[in-house]
Amino acid sequence: MTGAILRSEPLGYPWAGTDPFLICTHHLDRYPEASDGQGIAQDKLRGRSLGSDFTGKDGYNMYHGTSVPGFPAHPHRGFETVTIALTGLIDHTDSMGSMARYGDGDVQWLTTGQGVLHCEMFPLRNAHEGNPLDFYQIWLNLPADRKMTEPAFKMLWASDIPLYRVQNAEGAIAQVKVISGAYDPQEESQPALTPPAPAPDSWASDPEKDVAIWEITLESGASLTLPPATGKGTRRTLYFHTGDRLAVAGQHQPTRRLIEVIAQMPVTLSNGGVETARIMLLQGVPINEPIVAHGPFVMNTHEQIHQAMRDFRDTRFGGWPWSSNGPVHQPGQGRFARYPGRTEIDLPPS
Repeated sequence: MTGAILRSEPLGYPWAGTDPFLICTHHLDRYPEASDGQGIAQDKLRGRSLGSDFTGKDGYNMYHGTSVPGFPAHPHRGFETVTIALTGLIDHTDSMGSMARYGDGDVQWLTTGQGVLHCEMFPLRNAHEGNPLDFYQIWLNLPADRKMTEPAFKMLWASDIPLYRVQNAEGAIAQVKVISGAYDPQEESQPALTPPAPAPDSWASDPEKDVAIWEITLESGASLTLPPATGKGTRRTLYFHTGDRLAVAGQHQPTRRLIEVIAQMPVTLSNGGVETARIMLLQGVPINEPIVAHGPFVMNTHEQIHQAMRDFRDTRFGGWPWSSNGPVHQPGQGRFARYPGRTEIDLPPS
């Protein structure tokens, strides 16, 4: 490639990460109205492969759920998940005894570390209309010296996450949801927007690692100039997944493209299409360590993977303290979090 673009290739699934990121997925499910139990009526589930439903039939997936969609209890070790819930709700429970309900713009930052068994279910709250769910999940690697850290999670509530919005003379709006990494607007003089701190053991917790997670939306006709990265070794990747036309540094890109750009220079994104363009930006200084992954485990050697499998078989990463593998919180329950070893409840700012 030439100019600011280092590579441009079709998006696969899941989206391939650039070190320090492993993968990214985007889920958009248009669930029907809820039945009792915050799930879907059984007559609407006929013909599905319940327990492993990824077909997108009728505009949604049940994943591994059978009434309430979602991912019942499953293990992880050696990396982090950053779950960005833009629309809809996600219920979290885990082997640490912690729990949460989050959504509508919230972000959960989970450090799996030495191992955690957790559950992500998608309760449906509207009984008389559809229940759309729109979220990303990003897998961020941990360096070798932190892979066996204690597991933990942190909530970044929607109202605490900065939003940058700029409108051009024609009224088209560009927006950046600043999840990690300070964002320095290039269109106007104002202080950088700084998001809440990530989980403490994260690669992103060190500012010198220059980690950024920015969710970008460009209305038709809108443009945005990305600020240059601060790290000399930083790599920056754009995931253009929704929209019909996007120019990156003046070069037109078809939809559903992975585009790596030179991080250390400002790059302008322009939406010359009819549809709103959505782009996920991931950047950071690479960890530059060997990666051996097997299913839900990400380590540095094959022996460490085998040890993770043995440890999970022997300990279940602390066991499962819940009455089912896919618990959901009570209907009407608002957003909240209860962290490991603590009784107090964390609520979104009112």
